[in-house]
Amino acid sequence: MLRLRHLLPLAALAAVLSYAVPSSAETIIDEWDSVKAPPAPVLKEVTVNPATTALLVLDFVKQACNEKVRPRCLATLPAAKKLLADARAKDVLVVYSIVGGGTIGDTLPDVAPTSKDPYVQAGPDKFLNTDLEKILKDHGIKTVIVTGTDSAGAVLHTADGAVFRGFNVVVPVDTSSSAYVFTEKYVAYHFTTAPRLAAGVTLTRVSMIKF
Repeated sequence: MLRLRHLLPLAALAAVLSYAVPSSAETIIDEWDSVKAPPAPVLKEVTVNPATTALLVLDFVKQACNEKVRPRCLATLPAAKKLLADARAKDVLVVYSIVGGGTIGDTLPDVAPTSKDPYVQAGPDKFLNTDLEKILKDHGIKTVIVTGTDSAGAVLHTADGAVFRGFNVVVPVDTSSSAYVFTEKYVAYHFTTAPRLAAGVTLTRVSMIKF
């Protein structure tokens, strides 16, 4: 009788667990083909303070932005060029990045730097093992506008790093590119749903940014 009393709670627990985890439950692997993309994120108008804002021009270099490697990057150049001109007109700090093994001279002519523009050389996260954070803080920067390629590389990881370092982040999606359109949409969705990032990143387009 004593043994039966000890077994009853275990039997009840087993019954609860059997209901909590239905045998028909599926994982994402089982649902790959049925997953539908969520609606596109809403783009918002943004007004920034030129004195405390920096424009990050990430990896617009011949190695990463060309017809063979990432032709979609070339399509973003007109918007990036306009944004750069607007930023320079308001004396906004512009910071460039280049890929490993490259030089600042590899930057595409449409968005070329001046001799005064600082730059860093790094992998996807432009804060990692560089002076980017120091450059921004030395100039009193509170907001960064992140442009460049790859959207799932330099743009995503540098924007992440900026948010986690306390900066406000603005991402004009018409200046961010990947090799695949799905990746670009995924990254935009990630910015609006990921913990901490959703509160620190504003998605917009160049025509909706005011200095």
